[in-house]
Amino acid sequence: MLIRICWRILALLFVGLGLIGVVVPGMPTTVFMLLGAWAAARGWPALHDWLLAHPRFGPPIRDWREHGVVPRRAKWLALLMMSASVLLLALSAAPLWVKWGVPPVMAVVLVWLWSRPEAPAGLRG
Repeated sequence: MLIRICWRILALLFVGLGLIGVVVPGMPTTVFMLLGAWAAARGWPALHDWLLAHPRFGPPIRDWREHGVVPRRAKWLALLMMSASVLLLALSAAPLWVKWGVPPVMAVVLVWLWSRPEAPAGLRG
């Protein structure tokens, strides 16, 4: 019972962050909905089913699960947002180790992201 509650809390956290991403520019929606569906599948089947059936959130979740695809638009948006983040970080008062440590992590994420296939013909994306 406690484990199910923890999965539900995690699912709500991710879905909540995804919903914030719908209205806040630069905040990812799809990534958090993917994580929300993952957590919900382990502890909240009704929320999981709702996410998969949702007209906006369902298709990217199903495309990721079935084909491991990332839409080109999402790749470009991630590149732009991470570039802006690196610029803001460089101009901030963050500690030097953060300024030097975060950009390589973002670069690794971008390389991985761009290595993912894009939606083949007939898939949404």
